[in-house]
Amino acid sequence: MIVFDAADVEAESAFWAGLLGGKIEGGDRWRNIWIDADWQLGVQHAPDHVPPEWPGGAPQQIHLDFYVENIQALDAAHDEVISLGGRLLKAANDRTADHGVQIYADPAGHPFCLCWLPPSA
Repeated sequence: MIVFDAADVEAESAFWAGLLGGKIEGGDRWRNIWIDADWQLGVQHAPDHVPPEWPGGAPQQIHLDFYVENIQALDAAHDEVISLGGRLLKAANDRTADHGVQIYADPAGHPFCLCWLPPSA
């Protein structure tokens, strides 16, 4: 089980449930993110949580990689991340490349990546 610490449990759980198409259960100190009737993530209230400062500063604690099919899917995923309260930390160096990554932070500051790979043969 992956559990994210966050000062704002509401924003953090809403972000991940929205991005992953899940639903939220729980109270003020703990939220569960359910996807397709399976418990996938937890969000724990941590009032003194200090977000990592990527790429330097406070150390990174964890990061997740999510893969999209192509650059068009990356654009849609980017829009969804931003609309849910995430923020872009580093844009892709070359959006025309057959593979790449963009780095984001969730509302509590946890970094994660949206990645794309060449099409399967």
